[in-house]
Amino acid sequence: MNQQEPRADSISMCASTPILLRSNSLSLQRPSPPPTELLQILHPSMAPRKPREPQVLESFYPLLALVFLLVACTELCDAATVVDVYRLIHYDISAVPFGSRAASLNHHAASLHFPPAAAAADLSRTVFIIPLCELNFTFVKECISQRKRLGGLLILLPKILGSDGPKNDDFKCPQNGDGMIKDLLVELERLLIHATLPYPVYFASEGEDINAVLADVKSNDATGQLATATTGGYKLVVSVAEPRKLVSSTITNIQGWLPGLKSDGDASQLPTIAIVASYDTFGAAPELSVGSDSNGSGIVALLEIARLFSLLYSNPKTRGRYNLLFGLTSGGPYNYNGTHKWLQSFDHRIRESIDYAICLNSIGSWDDKLWLHVSKPPENTYIKQIFEDFSNVAEDLGFKVDLKHKKINISNPRVAWEHEQFSRLRVTAATLSGISAAPELLERTGGLADNRLFLNESAIAKSIKLVAESLARHIYRYEGKNIQVFADDSSLAINPTYIRSWLDLLSRTPRVAPFLSKDDPFISALKKELEVHTHDVSLQHEPFDGMFTFYDSTAAKLHIYQVASVTFDLVLLLVLGSYLVLLFCFLVITTRGLDDLIGLFRRPPSRKVKTA
Repeated sequence: MNQQEPRADSISMCASTPILLRSNSLSLQRPSPPPTELLQILHPSMAPRKPREPQVLESFYPLLALVFLLVACTELCDAATVVDVYRLIHYDISAVPFGSRAASLNHHAASLHFPPAAAAADLSRTVFIIPLCELNFTFVKECISQRKRLGGLLILLPKILGSDGPKNDDFKCPQNGDGMIKDLLVELERLLIHATLPYPVYFASEGEDINAVLADVKSNDATGQLATATTGGYKLVVSVAEPRKLVSSTITNIQGWLPGLKSDGDASQLPTIAIVASYDTFGAAPELSVGSDSNGSGIVALLEIARLFSLLYSNPKTRGRYNLLFGLTSGGPYNYNGTHKWLQSFDHRIRESIDYAICLNSIGSWDDKLWLHVSKPPENTYIKQIFEDFSNVAEDLGFKVDLKHKKINISNPRVAWEHEQFSRLRVTAATLSGISAAPELLERTGGLADNRLFLNESAIAKSIKLVAESLARHIYRYEGKNIQVFADDSSLAINPTYIRSWLDLLSRTPRVAPFLSKDDPFISALKKELEVHTHDVSLQHEPFDGMFTFYDSTAAKLHIYQVASVTFDLVLLLVLGSYLVLLFCFLVITTRGLDDLIGLFRRPPSRKVKTA
């Protein structure tokens, strides 16, 4: 029997109602529940709940507490103190390494008060803090000779070496057999600059903060156990990049002239007297190599002599018939390489016009005798004349000058004195110095022991007067006459204030040549001062001697942290972990409900795959 077809409008009205086709028949079904209601019927636990009102402040409180806890933990690890430190020089000679070969530090601190049993332990993660006056040279020599692997060395220099230290005449170390501080510094520097150390070595000045840290470290070491990650203690951290080679290093020579007076119609060239001093330094720590005596005293003497003779040469009536050439040379510690290049740049007529040259070196720490070092035999006529001039003036001034002859070997590249560079070019020259014997390479060149405190200003003034009077007697033909051109009560008297001001500046200015740029303020200051007293001042820039290679990272900041033991770290980690777990549970319960939290830890039901 045929069924009546439904009307089109009835179908369109029920378009949204699900239909089911069974046995080619069309029948109307009861409306299905909405998807949300269906989900609630099938899986009540997974049905979305009615959102609660946001509880922003309640959720923010736990987070705020966590922040405070983390900040508190950070404060526990904050730096106990920060100290300026200066690294041991890092250099090569003909590709042979010397000095400290590393710069970064991140190790625990220790002192020399550690028990003997700890000496056999692994010290590669231990930095020894050693005051100079407590320094055990046997320990340092063993570390160098036996190539011990240390984490590093921090050597504390006495406070008197700084600008704020007390000044007195007794610089002894009672803790080190009453040894003189200067002698200890000289011995230490000699050991370190000729050694190859694979770990960082730093210098720092003593102070209240670092001394307090050292006292705590000594107390801990006295218990018989070195500080480690397990026991806690102090950690020393220096965060710097790996040292890099200095490229394109230059040396700069400065020269100025005081031209002499020529007679009318005299076409011949006037003879020249050269006064020369090397101005750069070398030491165990480049940032501390101020060289107050070597060769700050020589620089000051040259500038004062230029000032005195500029007064004479400014008046034609008192201008001498000698040209005066003033030279401030670089590369002194490196076989006077700058002096060699300076002389090579001269026209041969200028070199031939030099009557003689006086080089000034370390004239600020002698007692009653100066030395005149020469390369030509004492019987040489010119040498004999120079020595007589200086001896006679020294006798009038109440001290003595001795002659020291040292023959040079042309085939030997080692140049011990600056005048030897003149002698190699057959120019008569001598070096006036308070040092009796030629120093070894890179020694007595303005290092740690060459400090303002050990300088004798009156010795420098006497040296200046000796040179100035000797030159005046030679220039004005006053040989054999007891005439003082630069008398103390005259307008040509030596100026102690001028000397002191330059000594103060030089004693604060490190002058290691590879670290001085062409336009360094110190070089500009020397040039400007020489321009005040002389004429035709010029600079000569030359490449640094390729035999020497230097590396940067000479100064840094040392951060000292007081760290807890590993037990404290584990307890702290457990507390933080527990707190975070509780915080997580609290946040889940307050935002999604307890059922959701339980569901996170419930094992999901396994699904069985129906097989056909």
